[in-house]
Amino acid sequence: MISKNSPTADTHCHLTAKVYDSDRNEVIQRALDSGIRWMVIPGMDLASSRQAVELAQEYTNIYAAVGIHPHNADGWTSSHSLELTELANSEHVVAIGEIGLDYYRNYSTRENQMLAFRSQLDLATQNNLPVIIHNRDATKDVMAELEFWISGISETLKTKAGVLHAFSADLETAERAIQTGFYIGIAGPISYQSATDLQEIAAKLPITRIITETDSPFLTPHPNRGKRNEPSNVNTVVEHLSIIIKKDYDSTAEITSKNATTLFGWKNGKN
Repeated sequence: MISKNSPTADTHCHLTAKVYDSDRNEVIQRALDSGIRWMVIPGMDLASSRQAVELAQEYTNIYAAVGIHPHNADGWTSSHSLELTELANSEHVVAIGEIGLDYYRNYSTRENQMLAFRSQLDLATQNNLPVIIHNRDATKDVMAELEFWISGISETLKTKAGVLHAFSADLETAERAIQTGFYIGIAGPISYQSATDLQEIAAKLPITRIITETDSPFLTPHPNRGKRNEPSNVNTVVEHLSIIIKKDYDSTAEITSKNATTLFGWKNGKN
């Protein structure tokens, strides 16, 4: 049973998306009323990264990540690095992201995706910040880059290097990522009847390496699949996860929230 006495974290919600323009404040309030204590808004481009920081400045419970999504990598220039560096200096920024590789959509060339990815991994190193990783049909290259990157970061960051968000790869990749210093992000698909592979993987992972997310407005959990997602639905993710890993809701919420706190540090001390 969902309990407001067990605060939860939505570690990945795109509240800068246009679909929230008419009711963004109401969506945020619903999340707070549902016991969501921490929300992380990742950037997709420079504009959304700026807006994420602005929302984090406005709301006590919101934190920002800044980055260029692989879909937008064709526009990458050195000036992006400069502006992201400036944004990353904000006390409200807890990660570099959403960054990575997407060989499914291929909205940007693979060459430009790799350039943006490597440049932003360097940015994370310089700012001693974890990374939020997007991976779709690019597991081999993503893991190769992350395993190389991890060798050059600080010892403190090596144990909390980042998160493979909305995880959809196989168990071997999850175990490699955890060994590399990453957390595994579990989102709405954990509730889908068809997602037996993901459910089996989640059951085999150490709970101390799982964090929860919605990826709002996408990946709405069952039974509201097909509708716009929002951060309050992370409680449903926690509920399904708790059933799969055979823990009670409160314990699952407490542990995954603690994991998120360890990873992101909530460095501005708001909560």
